[in-house]
Amino acid sequence: MAQQTLFALSLLPYLGFLWFMTRSRRFPRLAVIGFYLLLVFVAITIPAGIYAKVAYGETLANIDWLHGSAELFLTISNICVVLGFYQAVQAAKSQNE
Repeated sequence: MAQQTLFALSLLPYLGFLWFMTRSRRFPRLAVIGFYLLLVFVAITIPAGIYAKVAYGETLANIDWLHGSAELFLTISNICVVLGFYQAVQAAKSQNE
C-alpha cells in the first residue's frame, strides 16, 4: 500500500512541472509533448500492471509482451523530449551564426 501512496504523491510535483513548463512557453514544443506523453505511459502502465496481476498472477515486469508494449510509450516519450531539445539547440546555434 505504501508504494501506491508514494507513486500517487510523486505525480503531484510532476504535474506542477508540466503546468510550469506549459505556462512558461519557453520549452521546445516537441519536448513538451514528450513530457506529456510520459503521463500516457503512466496511464497505460497502471492498468497493464493490474491486468498482469489478475490474468497471470505476476508483476508487469515478468510478462514480457505486456511490459514491452507499455515501455513503448516511455521510449516514444523519451525520443520526443530528446528531439525537441535537439531542435532547440540547433535553432539557437543557427541564430548565433
